[in-house]
Amino acid sequence: MTAQTRTGPRHAAKASVGRSGAVMAAGSIVSRATGFVRSAVVAAALGVGLVGDGFAVANNVPNILYTLLIGGTLNAVFVPELVRAAKEHSDGGAAYTDRLLTACTAALVVITAAAVAAAPAIVGLYTDYTGAQADLTLAFARYCLPQILFYGLFTLLGQVLNARGRFGAMMWTPVLNNVVVIAVFGLYLATAGTAGNTLSAADTRLLGWGTTAGIAVQALALVPALRAARFRWRPRFDWRGSGITRPLRSAGWLVLLVLTNQIAYWVVTTLSTRAGQHAHTEGVAGGAGYAAYTNAYQLWVVPHGIVTVSLLTALMPRMSRSAADDDPAAVRRDLSYGLRTSAAMIVPAACALLALAPWVMGAVFGYARTGPDDVAVMAGMLQAFAPGLIAFSGQYVLSRGFYALGDTRTPFLLNLVIAGCNAAFSALAYVVLPARWAVTGMAGAYSLALFIGLAVTAYTLNRRLGGGALLRSPALGAHGRLLLGCAPAALLGYGAARAADRLGDFAAAGAGAAVLLVTVALLARPLRLDGINDMVGKLRGGRGR
Repeated sequence: MTAQTRTGPRHAAKASVGRSGAVMAAGSIVSRATGFVRSAVVAAALGVGLVGDGFAVANNVPNILYTLLIGGTLNAVFVPELVRAAKEHSDGGAAYTDRLLTACTAALVVITAAAVAAAPAIVGLYTDYTGAQADLTLAFARYCLPQILFYGLFTLLGQVLNARGRFGAMMWTPVLNNVVVIAVFGLYLATAGTAGNTLSAADTRLLGWGTTAGIAVQALALVPALRAARFRWRPRFDWRGSGITRPLRSAGWLVLLVLTNQIAYWVVTTLSTRAGQHAHTEGVAGGAGYAAYTNAYQLWVVPHGIVTVSLLTALMPRMSRSAADDDPAAVRRDLSYGLRTSAAMIVPAACALLALAPWVMGAVFGYARTGPDDVAVMAGMLQAFAPGLIAFSGQYVLSRGFYALGDTRTPFLLNLVIAGCNAAFSALAYVVLPARWAVTGMAGAYSLALFIGLAVTAYTLNRRLGGGALLRSPALGAHGRLLLGCAPAALLGYGAARAADRLGDFAAAGAGAAVLLVTVALLARPLRLDGINDMVGKLRGGRGR
């Protein structure tokens, strides 16, 4: 057998993952682009002061509770379980899938109803608001908490599609969610958006229910893709002895992992809302609270969602099959491939966010009620987040290696390090820094916690895979060379943005990004930046055709 014959299937598999990743990345890019518009419209309508903080808390709490109570479990163990059932069951796992969907949906209905009933206690847990601010946040929460059900349905149906090799729909349907929210907040801006800094009861209902409607559309839009995949869900309640408790047992450690994450997030939310109140009381120029933190985070996480999540969503079923076949070498190869491929875009993106944050923030959020002082505050937060993007992406890739191996206990123990560091460093920032800089310090605290978590995760997985497998992989050297090339590129990009500043935020951000990308492309060959060279080669090949 020739070397070409032996390696052919591996290359074909990588090409398949690449195509799937490209489809998902394209959907994610469009989703994130419309997400930028959505975030800009929301910030223009509500600002980043106390009203914006109240909406941000109410709109994020459903996602927090969903992730805490069921979402993290579904994301990490659902695909491996469906792949295993398809391989082991004579009906291809159809009955097992029906039972699992039915049980999870029933749990979602109960959780959603309980959350709506407990809305006052939930809002009180995350804020210490009083008076009109508390009433506004509670009203938003009651309208937004039903999102828990639709977040869950979106994840359940999307993971069924992923297990069948259909990856595109789950990345594209969030575009519909963004369009709905843009329309709702645009309607508010057109009809009542200039009528002072308070919201009427009708305005609150419109914005709250409209936001929930966007999540509902996002979930239900997966139904046509499921039909195209020839999947028909038939609810089944014969759960006893069906094996659906296996993922629940596997998810036990994962539930604890999510819990520790959410404890850290609770610390950040509580302290950032308090910092925002203090900043408002002290007359600090610019909203320096939770809404600003959320906006900066949403921009920061965009490259991760487009690149790393798309790539690992495509890799996860293959890694799960390799683990089920007791082939750890294949898992190692996929992890190395995931690290190198994601880093080729994540490292330049992190450097770009660090260098161009003031202009990027101005271009996205600098409208209506969000003024230059607000933009300056958010830009500082984005710069504090930026370095952590590299660690966030790397840790995400490595943790999926544990999940593919069926190990949910180790990621929980590792996540204790990240969550503990994040909570402790954020509390320190709140205590030590003035109100204007406290939440910016919390963003930096998360970046530092992520790097500590990445180091511990890499060390642990390296021992698990044996023999220094990860440390000897090309991934570590690739990251070092990328940083060496992107650092001077970021400096040149910053200079270009400063030079173009008088032309406006869009022009300055575009000029800085163009100079940064061209510099990285020019340095790619001498520094052996293989991922960048591959992308440049594909672009040239596309022009040649």
